[in-house]
Amino acid sequence: MRGLMQSAKPMFNLLQGRPILAVFEVCLRCNSSCGYCNLPLNQGRYEMSRGEIARVFRALYADGIRLVFVQGGEPMLRRDLVEVLEDLAAIGFSLTLITNGTRLTQETVERLVALPLSYSISLDTLNRDRYRQIRGADQLALVSAGVALLAKARNPKYLTCIVSDVNRGDVLEVVRFARSQGFIPVVGAYHWGLDRYGKVDPLLQYEQAQAAAVFRAVAQSGLVPRGYYRQYVQDNIDWLEGRSLGRCDAGRYSIAIDASGNVAPCLALPHAGNLLEMPLAEILARFDRGRIDACSARSSCNMLCSRVVGSLLRHPISAVRTPLSLAPEVAP
Repeated sequence: MRGLMQSAKPMFNLLQGRPILAVFEVCLRCNSSCGYCNLPLNQGRYEMSRGEIARVFRALYADGIRLVFVQGGEPMLRRDLVEVLEDLAAIGFSLTLITNGTRLTQETVERLVALPLSYSISLDTLNRDRYRQIRGADQLALVSAGVALLAKARNPKYLTCIVSDVNRGDVLEVVRFARSQGFIPVVGAYHWGLDRYGKVDPLLQYEQAQAAAVFRAVAQSGLVPRGYYRQYVQDNIDWLEGRSLGRCDAGRYSIAIDASGNVAPCLALPHAGNLLEMPLAEILARFDRGRIDACSARSSCNMLCSRVVGSLLRHPISAVRTPLSLAPEVAP
């Protein structure tokens, strides 16, 4: 009976508008300095131990959370990352590792592919100089090597490209590259000035009409798979052209947890409590729902967590048609 109740808990959460997805900043360090990231990183803050993470996430599983996006900073900077992922997988979570791809090695990949784990590598351009402009580090060769290591893995794989003024001429090339390597291309927009998230970088800022043209070209290319991924491209077009989107998932279907255990509705908004000190239900009751709604109304947000669950629920046919993986192919 207890097992049946646990399996039904995520459905109850969806019906009640409670979280089923956690975005977990497993470490607060990064080896890049991206122009569009304003997260407070590399400040020597406390990071939960492996044991504390397991304890916290066992409680979150009991609360109905089943999906975890594991990111940083750069999560691969955490030395016990694979062990942490093994613990989370053993609890029963469906996991996605979000990484810049610079620290993947053959040994690490061999351990990772044994887990029920999806991968998302961030890659905005194949041009070395423009990569350095956007990411603040000369790491394109390392990312390319990481993509090659994962290319034959059967796990779901995503290549996420964020459109800015610097790389808007490169986006279709990145999308074609993703398809050729068996990665699902995911294209989002650079957003700036969103509370804690989205650095204001004049180099990256675009005219919205020009960015919308990039997304329309991506949509018309046929290179983005059907289902949710095409819907996400359309969501960005709608926002860039001034149309409103559906309500954000932040604090409703999803939450953000930093490496210290602090919980916020999403990475853009302030923390409301710490999971080492209080249960999730108490933290959820502290969320400023008015602030969440105000943020939702003015941005489509390139943090996929903040709209993915709601978008799937609003577009159930697209959800059913969404592929989980792609075979490597020569893109047209």
